[in-house]
Amino acid sequence: MTKLLAGLRKLVDGERALRAWLIGSLICNMGIIVTGAVVRLTGSGLGCSTWPKCTEESYVPHGASGIHGIIEFGNRTLTFVLIIAALGAFIAAWRNRGLRTKLWWLTLGIGIGIPFQGVIGGITVLTHLNPFVVALHLLLSVALIVLCVWSVLIGYRSAPEAVSPPQRWLVIATFAATMLATWVGTIVTGSGPNAGDEKAVRTGFDIETVAKLHGISAWITVALVVVTLLAVRGNRRLTRIAGVLLGTIVLQGAIGYLQYFLGLPPAIVALHMVGLTLLTAAAAWLLFACTPAGRVRDAQDAPAATVGAN
Repeated sequence: MTKLLAGLRKLVDGERALRAWLIGSLICNMGIIVTGAVVRLTGSGLGCSTWPKCTEESYVPHGASGIHGIIEFGNRTLTFVLIIAALGAFIAAWRNRGLRTKLWWLTLGIGIGIPFQGVIGGITVLTHLNPFVVALHLLLSVALIVLCVWSVLIGYRSAPEAVSPPQRWLVIATFAATMLATWVGTIVTGSGPNAGDEKAVRTGFDIETVAKLHGISAWITVALVVVTLLAVRGNRRLTRIAGVLLGTIVLQGAIGYLQYFLGLPPAIVALHMVGLTLLTAAAAWLLFACTPAGRVRDAQDAPAATVGAN
């Protein structure tokens, strides 16, 4: 038992272990968006007909559920992987940075958000894939990615760069525009053909109209990223991060136009969801990489690990 406990402590003690758990939690929360898209694109959204059980008789799919039941149940099972990653990050934050630190609170919030996300996922099934509930499910995943990126920066003790208030407001506006474009994108998805099940209801909005609104929101985001890039060009670190964000959003936009003109082929739509996770991470990176000049902030948590530091 002593050896077992020692082995478990080794998994969470030290800065290297902490950072590994934080990155793992980020990757898992990005991955669940992509696997969720696979569920929708394969028409497996109601492969499990109820929740929390898969069917009225069983928690796992049976033969009658077919491949759709396996795909939907597999996606549900991944929630436990997210919980393990979040729990590991939380314990590592506690072991290495102590109680009540910013990182402790962040990992706690992420850990609470994951089961809540699972409940919303259950509601999507119970409401037969109501597009607005499905959108909420995705947006919570986006929010968790944002928090995970913040936690990784803190885990690496990456202190934010001091910028002028106008520069900071530009960064905030850029992040807000990115989130707005993401939200409008969920409306497009809820109005399109890839509903997750052939009987699922749609928003009722005209797909071409909401797609054009999504395109406009994306171009506004591009413009703001370019202006931000020019505004922070004197800071090498922020210039690099803004450049990464610009490249990501241009690539995401290209994939978006490609899927639109090709008639929403599932493979391209799935690639667009991968782009969404990368875009969210890049926007969050820029947001948390700077702070208004004159504001005193910690160096992304305590100056030294309190337990088991490497």
